[in-house]
Amino acid sequence: MSEKHVDEATGVETTGHEWDGIKELNNPLPRWWVWTFYATIVWALAYTVAYPAWPLLTTATGGLLGYSSRVEIRNELAAAEAAKGDYVAAVQSKTVEEILSNETLRQFATAAGAAAFKVNCVQCHGSGAQGSAGYPNLNDDEWLWGGDIVQIQQTISHGIRFTADRDTRISEMPVFADMLEAPQIEQAATFVASLGGGEADAAVVEAGRTVFAENCASCHGEDGRGSREVGAPDLTDAIWLYGSSAADIARQIRTPRHGVMPAWSARLGDRTVKELAVYIHSLGGGE
Repeated sequence: MSEKHVDEATGVETTGHEWDGIKELNNPLPRWWVWTFYATIVWALAYTVAYPAWPLLTTATGGLLGYSSRVEIRNELAAAEAAKGDYVAAVQSKTVEEILSNETLRQFATAAGAAAFKVNCVQCHGSGAQGSAGYPNLNDDEWLWGGDIVQIQQTISHGIRFTADRDTRISEMPVFADMLEAPQIEQAATFVASLGGGEADAAVVEAGRTVFAENCASCHGEDGRGSREVGAPDLTDAIWLYGSSAADIARQIRTPRHGVMPAWSARLGDRTVKELAVYIHSLGGGE
């Protein structure tokens, strides 16, 4: 049996481990540390007896205390539902205008509407409601049928060109390729593009002004600012669903595209529609 080595400087026996000439002293662990370690073992054993811990074939040991995290979560969710019950009932019973006038209800409906928006609306309007080509930006001030809270609720409830709902919003731009010659369409497109400040040949713009007055002003107005009564967009701003260049405008005049928005009232219910209306109104574009 080999003799154990004792460190000369400290007089402590070494463990026999050595790294680069450095030997490990075999000092005992501090008493407090040892007892703490034993206490954690006792605590762990007691915990596995008191709480669900040991896996079995199809379940696990239930523990002497009968605790269940699922029951706890279920109780917490039930308590949360009960806590918001009064607000849910108030939103259900009040008009969107009354909801806006009550700050607490407005905040509740806005939060609920934001959640509903993420589930039902981001696919078309984007996560920030910024829209994309063919899908309107809900943050700006331009609304085809009006951006007050009642008009927003109406649009969400009944949709746009959604034939299954008889109260849906309807606006149909004619196919002018069947009514105008190709040069007239180009002239009208050039004139409309100039309304937003774009540069164009003055003679073409003047010719397009005549074409516009004879074919487009009845819906878009003589000044091109549109009409909310028929859902005709304002042509003088920089907000366009399908592009603002003269070529894009000519394409829309020639063979217009008509987007369809579903009617959400039957799908989501009146309360959720109100919450969506309040949320969308809060984005900044609502009037």
